[in-house]
Amino acid sequence: MAAVPLARHRFHGDWNYTIHPHLTPPPPATSAAEPSRIAAGFPDRVMLSHPALTGMSRRHLDNLIAELAGLQETQREQSRHQRRGTERRRAAGAGPHHKLTNADRILATVLYLRRLCTQAVLGELFAVDRSRITEAIRETRPLLEQHCRALTPATARFPAPADLIAFLAAENAESAKQIKSAC
Repeated sequence: MAAVPLARHRFHGDWNYTIHPHLTPPPPATSAAEPSRIAAGFPDRVMLSHPALTGMSRRHLDNLIAELAGLQETQREQSRHQRRGTERRRAAGAGPHHKLTNADRILATVLYLRRLCTQAVLGELFAVDRSRITEAIRETRPLLEQHCRALTPATARFPAPADLIAFLAAENAESAKQIKSAC
């Protein structure tokens, strides 16, 4: 149920809600430890795309991801072609899979450009090495600057993952108070 993009209305939110379409497939689990990370309190990708963090609605973020995902693949293929100096020898999709999906790369870049936390904190939140976050930001930032309005820096700063988790818990508690219960 947590994977369903559901927006509860303020009045009787458990009865009145809007279900948004999935524009991108849900990201695959990065490792067997992923469910235990969520159980241990680490936020998942849906929680990290909270409008209070990204500065945009989830629908706008989904549209941005849908728009930039194809451009990211094209950009990645061009850079690999330049490094190889020739056409690819194996079919697309062969070889190791990426640790971060295109949606994760865009989300991490948006969070970083909003100056919410450092690349090291983002690495912990996305369960990857900091260098993967650095690479994602380096590749995605020019695309965001070309195809997105300027991202305004956030006023909140999170020096550790626990701070961001506490903020998300407070945001979820606040939104739950604003939604009237049906009972």
